[in-house]
Amino acid sequence: MDCVFCGIINGQIPSKTVYEDDLIKAFCDIEPQAPVHIVIVPKIHITSANEIGEKEAVYVAHIFSKAKEIAKSQGIDQSGYRIINNCGKDAGQTVSHLHFHLLGGKDLGAKLV
Repeated sequence: MDCVFCGIINGQIPSKTVYEDDLIKAFCDIEPQAPVHIVIVPKIHITSANEIGEKEAVYVAHIFSKAKEIAKSQGIDQSGYRIINNCGKDAGQTVSHLHFHLLGGKDLGAKLV
C-alpha cells in the first residue's frame, strides 16, 4: 500500500505531530488553509468515510472526543474551529485514508464557498 498518511503514522514520512495515542495521530497540514490546520487520522487504514463500519466507528468517535483537546493545545478551543472530512474525489479528498481537518485561528465565516 502506498499511502502517505500510513507513512506518517509509521514514522517513514516526517510530520509535525501535535497529538498521538494508540488510536489516532494529529499533525500539521503541509499546505495549511488557516493559521491552524491540523490533520487527524486513525492509525488503521480506512479509505474514506464510505468504509466506516462498527469497527472503524470507534476510531471516528475517538477523533471527535479528542478534537477539543487538540484545539485547546493550539489555542483555538475558545475562539472556535471547524472539523471537515472530504469523502471522495468530487468532495476534494486527495489522500485515500480517512482524515479530518481541524481548522481555526481566524474567522472562517459561515460558508465554505
